[in-house]
Order: sequence, then structure tokens, then C-alpha cells
Amino acid sequence: MEDNSEPEQSSWAHLPDVCLRNIFSWLDDKDRSQAALVCVKWSRVMHSGSLWRCRTITFHSRPSRAHILEVQRALFYAKKFGKYLEHLEIKLPNPYSTAFTHKFQVIMRDLLSHLGKCNHHLLSLSIRHLELDRYFWRSVARAQFIKHLAAFLKRMSKHLECLDLKGARATMDNGCELLNSLSCMTNRSFISKLNIEDFFSLHLHVYRSSLFHQTMSKFHGLVILSFNYNCLSDELLDILQERSAHSLRTLNIKCHIHDPHGQVIWGMSWAKLAKSAPKMTVNFFFERVLKHDHLARILLVDIPVRSISLRSCYCNDPEWIMRPTLTNLLPAYQRVLEKLTLELNNDCELLDEELLQLTLACKRLSYLKVWAYLSVTFMERLLQNRAEGKCILTTIKVKIYTAEQDAAEKDQLLCAIYRKFKHLIDSELNYFATTYTVQ
Repeated sequence: MEDNSEPEQSSWAHLPDVCLRNIFSWLDDKDRSQAALVCVKWSRVMHSGSLWRCRTITFHSRPSRAHILEVQRALFYAKKFGKYLEHLEIKLPNPYSTAFTHKFQVIMRDLLSHLGKCNHHLLSLSIRHLELDRYFWRSVARAQFIKHLAAFLKRMSKHLECLDLKGARATMDNGCELLNSLSCMTNRSFISKLNIEDFFSLHLHVYRSSLFHQTMSKFHGLVILSFNYNCLSDELLDILQERSAHSLRTLNIKCHIHDPHGQVIWGMSWAKLAKSAPKMTVNFFFERVLKHDHLARILLVDIPVRSISLRSCYCNDPEWIMRPTLTNLLPAYQRVLEKLTLELNNDCELLDEELLQLTLACKRLSYLKVWAYLSVTFMERLLQNRAEGKCILTTIKVKIYTAEQDAAEKDQLLCAIYRKFKHLIDSELNYFATTYTVQ
């Protein structure tokens, strides 16, 4: 007997579009394009705008064939569905060459030109680590890239909310040209999140530049601002107080040994800004700036500091010690400090007592990360304080440096300490502790 019934369809054929879109969102471009060939319904879902709001394009200076195909697909879909794009991220993770930067600026010229014509919804743009001051950027390629990026920012200025150009390393003129592009239409920019950390070339005294101050005065309504300490001045704090006090929530400030950081900032300027922006908090990131007199000039008591990171970056300077900073400077923030990171390789001083006292004094400190020469008993005493409710730490990450080639005994002690406080650690803490032999 002949069976004329229709073949049973797979349950996949009855999935609602919203479910298919959710599944497609987890697929890369290659898998999405193959899935779109399954049937008309899947092809239609493939064209849903919600799938193309975010786009990350990663460029490699020495790409494999797989990398080349990946970039080609990413660029194709960025153009094909460019009208839906809201978040664009450009990644350049590898070392570059002159040939690479020339090709990169040509590709970006075409992409930005296309998006500038078809897109009216871009909310965020991230292009990190351009390093425009490096030798592999020939002057013509650099000038062309800045020209086209500035033109694109001008077109997007009415909609763009977040701009991340960390690591651009631009000159003063080129950097301000890019930032000024955001205010060309209305002479004011409403960017809410701006990351210009390492945006200017090394060694520039940005805080002295009237051009920079004029540029920053065009930003109204900043919520998060990330920048280098060599940009900071009383003038900048006054500009932020006048233009963005109603919205400002976070200042992320990086201070690097190679950036000028000898300028004088008055505590009065910080106090005025803190009073006008009561919800503002400040995060400091120090790299190889560890001498007490340098830090004392920067870490003023008027600053509402939430987080401090001090990193020696494996540079062992016999002229600096950390004890005065832990005992004199940081306790000034005992009512506001929430996060402390110390990566120190000075083997001339143990800091157990100072750190323990600091964790007890800082009543809001919930995050502690320490890479330093410590005794193993420091961990036991710290966890005991936490168990007794003397501190409120929820994250503890400790790497105990040692010059001993065989750290087995210290590792065993750490394991015993973990077993002793296992219930506390497993139930309440984000915990990591280990030893590290320093050569």
C-alpha cells in the first residue's frame, strides 16, 4: 500500500524566530552563513537586525589563511548589515609592519566611508593600540588614516555615546583633531564614555596644552573618562566641574613612569569637583611610579579614591620602599577605598604587618590583590581577620614571591591554611593564593 502522507518535519522547523535568533547569536559568521542555506525561514532570520548590532574585526600583521578568511567575512557582513550596526570594535593584537599599516588604513578608509553613508545608529566605537607614533606608520598612511577617522567621527557625532581610542599614541595636534571631530556639528560633544588612556604620545606635557583644554571643554555629560595623569591639571578639573559634574561617575587615571607627572594639582580643585559630582569615584593605576614623594604629590586626601593599583613591572629600584605609602598615604582613603592591587618585587622589605593593618583600617575594602614578598603566615592572619568579621574582603588574590628554589614547604603551608578556612573560602570568597619563585 502506497503511503501518500507528507514526511514528518524536524522540530527545528517549528522553532519561533526569537529562538532561532538567540541560537544564531552564538554562531560565528561562517556558521551563520551556512545555517542560512538550510531553508527560507532560516535565511530570513539571518537578516534580522538584532544579529548584526555588534561587530568585532581582528586584524593580524602576519595572518594565516584562516585569519584572512575571517577578516574578509567580518568586513563583508559589516558592510552588508552596516545599517544595523551599533557597536564596532577593531582589534590589532599583533606587532605591525609598514605594509600592514598601509593595507589597514586602506581597508579602514573603505569601511568607515561605507558605514558613514549607511549607518545612523552607531553607539560605540573601539580602536585600541594604534600606536601612531611607531616607525611602521609612514607619514602618508598615518595622515590618511587620521583624516578618514576624523571624518567618520564627525558623521557619527550625533549618535556616538562611547569612544575608546586607548593606545593611539597620537601627536597633540592629531589627537585633538580626532576629539574635536566629535563636536564639529554642534560645537559640543555628548559622548558619555571616553577612553583616551595612552591616547597621546609618550613624554608629552598634555596638561600644559591650551588646545587640549579647549578640546575637552566641548565635552558635556561625560560619565566615564579614562586618561593619563599627564593630561591632568587644575584647568581640566575645572572644565569637568563646569561641563560634566551632573553626570560624572568615574575617572580612571593611569600614571606611567615615562609620562610627565610632576605638575602640581591643588586639592581645592579636586574638592570642588568632588562636591559638584558627589557620585564620582576615582581609580588610579600606577606603573613604576612608586616613590613616596611622587605618590604623595598625586594622592591628595580630597580625591574620592575607590581603587588603587601600584605595579613595579619587574623594575627593582633600590631607592624606593613601599612601607611609608602603606602606613601614611593609603590610610587617608580608609573610608572610601574598595579595591587595592599591589604588584611589587622589592625584596628588601616584608609588608605583612602594614598590609594587615591597612585591611583592618579600610572598612570598605572588598578586593585585595597582592603580588609581593610576604610570609605564608600573612595568609592565615588575613583569613582569620576575615573569619572574625574584622574586614569585609570578598576577593583575595595573593602571589607570595620567594627567592627559594624549592618552595614545597611554603606550598604545603598554604594548603594547610586553605583546609583550615575551607568553609569560609568556598562559601564567601573569590580566593587565590600561591607561591612564585623569583629568579
